[in-house]
Amino acid sequence: MTKTYSIDGMTCNGCRSGVERKLKEIPGVKEAEVCLESHAAKIKFDQPVSIHTIRKALPVKYTVEQKITPKERRQKVMPEMEMEAETSDLAKLKPLFLILFYLTVAAVMMNRNDWSIGEFMLDFMGLFYIVFSFFKLLDLKGFPATFQMYDPLAKVFPPYAWAYPFIETALGLCFLLRFQIPIALIATIVILGITTIGVTKTLLSKQQIKCACLGTALNLPMTKATFIENAIMLVMAIWMLVVK
Repeated sequence: MTKTYSIDGMTCNGCRSGVERKLKEIPGVKEAEVCLESHAAKIKFDQPVSIHTIRKALPVKYTVEQKITPKERRQKVMPEMEMEAETSDLAKLKPLFLILFYLTVAAVMMNRNDWSIGEFMLDFMGLFYIVFSFFKLLDLKGFPATFQMYDPLAKVFPPYAWAYPFIETALGLCFLLRFQIPIALIATIVILGITTIGVTKTLLSKQQIKCACLGTALNLPMTKATFIENAIMLVMAIWMLVVK
């Protein structure tokens, strides 16, 4: 194992040779090469030696710091950047998690007196569509462009992107009013199935784009949460149509 250190305080070749000699005397140091011009010491170890031990072996007038190579800097910085980005994405997704939580609580409360999993699912899906379409309608001009970035059908047929919030509103009312439920379930499977395909492709390609699930009013990143939210609705719709 070889590491490079910067050593300040050397003024002549006598200093350099003295530092080099003392470094070689440290247990665990196999080789040591000191350069006066660059104030650097290249040390080869046959066992781990702390920088504190190296500093202690040299006179106090010398300052020792370990040099970090570009590769080591990348290895150190990249995980920190990835962690910060992940934390930032989670913070941005807080509104989405809160909305899903409140929708779940509301659907439970609506069925608390006469509990039925099927009725709960219908109310959840109805509330889901109404609330999510509301956020899309807040910026109807901006939503289509964002939606077209990942939805396959919206890419090839732009009017679909403009109509999507209204389709969600209609489906929400169908579920809440218990009107044409089989048709609403089939429509849910089709439109969310198409969107989920686009979301999956985006996540696999690791593209950094905005999620349009809550329109453009909230700056939500495209993450696995988007896939999960669509998957929940798809599972509910399939279960209600096939099992129920």
